[in-house]
Amino acid sequence: MATGNINVTAENIFPIIKKFLYSDHEIFLRELISNATDATLKLKHLSTLGEAKGDIGTPMIEIKVDKDNKEIRIIDQGIGMTSEEVEKYINQVAFSGAEEFVEKYKDKVPDSGIIGHFGLGFYSAFMVAERVEIFTKSFKEDAKAVRWECDGSPQYTLEETERTERGTEIVLHIAEDSEEFLDEGKIRGLLTKYNKFMPIPIKFGTKEETLPLPEGADKDAKAETVTVDDIINNPNPAWTKQPSELEDEDYKKFYRELYPMQFEEPLFNIHLNVDYPFNLTGILYFPKLTNNLDPQKDRIQLYQNQVFVTDNVEGIVPDFLQMLRGVIDSPDIPLNVSRSYLQADGAVKKISSYITRKVADKLISLFNNDRKSFEEKWADIKIIIEYGMLSEEKFFDKAKKFALYPTVNDEYFIWDELIEKIKDNQTDKDDKTVVLYASDKKAQHSYIQDAKDKGYEVLLLDSPIVSHLIQKLETSNENISFVRVDADHIDNLIKKEDTKISKLSDDEKEKLKTVLETNIPKETYTIQLEAMDSKANPFIITQPEFMRRMKEMQASGGGGMMGMSNFPDMYNLVVNTNSDLVGEILNTKTAKKQERLIKQTFDLAKLSQNLLHGEELTAFIKRSYELIK
Repeated sequence: MATGNINVTAENIFPIIKKFLYSDHEIFLRELISNATDATLKLKHLSTLGEAKGDIGTPMIEIKVDKDNKEIRIIDQGIGMTSEEVEKYINQVAFSGAEEFVEKYKDKVPDSGIIGHFGLGFYSAFMVAERVEIFTKSFKEDAKAVRWECDGSPQYTLEETERTERGTEIVLHIAEDSEEFLDEGKIRGLLTKYNKFMPIPIKFGTKEETLPLPEGADKDAKAETVTVDDIINNPNPAWTKQPSELEDEDYKKFYRELYPMQFEEPLFNIHLNVDYPFNLTGILYFPKLTNNLDPQKDRIQLYQNQVFVTDNVEGIVPDFLQMLRGVIDSPDIPLNVSRSYLQADGAVKKISSYITRKVADKLISLFNNDRKSFEEKWADIKIIIEYGMLSEEKFFDKAKKFALYPTVNDEYFIWDELIEKIKDNQTDKDDKTVVLYASDKKAQHSYIQDAKDKGYEVLLLDSPIVSHLIQKLETSNENISFVRVDADHIDNLIKKEDTKISKLSDDEKEKLKTVLETNIPKETYTIQLEAMDSKANPFIITQPEFMRRMKEMQASGGGGMMGMSNFPDMYNLVVNTNSDLVGEILNTKTAKKQERLIKQTFDLAKLSQNLLHGEELTAFIKRSYELIK
């Protein structure tokens, strides 16, 4: 048996780094600024520990673009490197100085904020540069400045150079196929995208700033305009602070900073802050939502030590919460080498569960502390909560304490309150409690009114996923049934012991049904003869609850019966055999008059369900005018 070491040569590794390691060439700037940030944070930590002597000042990072000379410079005032350190950290591919620092000082600086892990970020420079120079001087006393240069081949040069300032300057000589990165607007866009909240100030040019006039200044005095450094980032974003340090206005201001094109204020926020069993901070915002959602817009942003990674948080944030906005930052989220997407890991599932629990606890708190305000926000947040109840079992259990069920009278109940309210009056002869609901107050007004006349409560459930939610609630609660108010005549929706006697004999019913079937399209309508109150409408159109719900679930995805969404609508025509008008239809001797009575009564029933359109509506209006002449 033979053993040995696998050799990876620079000739093999450079093409991989340059072409395949990073999916997007623009990442080079993020990686080099991350390295500069690490160098600065190391200096700050060493200064605190007394290992870096003297006053280190207020270090910053500067980005310069020289279009004429085709150069981009990344300059930091951090820890710098000696000649030996350049050999160690730059010339050894995949040797991470950041990891080495974290390991060495893990007991003294447990929360270092150091970004780097793999020791490969520097080489992303060669995706856009044909040649790279490094000018660096270590913070160590008597350290000599050095210059390193490489053209992307395995050969490099390393020599002493003249430099007095502590820190590192990287010069990228941009390749011809990457000259787009010499555009200042392009670079500013990348800095805003990836480095907007880096922990070290980043300077990109200068800007003009008008100084405020001093108190008591003459009214004709002109404010002075000065040139200042243009710092493009906020090194201390709201999520890095403790909740006790922030007011409501601070959270709103940060929301506007995250989403400058959003003009509506968020409804409320949730501040995430945990350090065990993983580190995670962030702020999530509940925006105002409509039923027409755009999941691609203004998404939650994922950061790692204040470095932007992605706005695709699938896996970290549960599906139903991806409609929220805000920021999540965690050094414990496992990313691939290029920090562009997640790797499967048990920690991700724990983080997702924590976020779900934290959101549920916040909603319970908001409901308990100010129920009225919570009710006012319900229309804007219900779809998130209902989706969560469907997709996360633990969230469903907690939602019993805050999920609201509004009525058509604008009253709001949580689940236990609702069942307690309706159980006596809305329990049928089979001991099943029937929850009545409407999806459209205007379109279903007559049915709602029939239910209210009986003293029944009618919920208003109008979200696009309500059919799925109802199915979930029915399977989770024994002896509970949901029925939409237009699914049948009200006496059939909640059947009691008493049944009304029909005025018509069995023979008369058969005769009536034969007459009706001649004039009613049987491929769409099933005729039901019912003995109802004589004051109830003669014809009532209903849609069977099961069929309609299955179609809605199939149409909205994730349930129902296959093919139901393409199945034609089917309705019941409930005919009140105790109605005087129905009796007149039966006893009319003239076939033409009988037909006209049926059509007029049938069209009135269709009109109440918003089913009368086009030619049928035109004919109905014409017929109605003729009847009142």
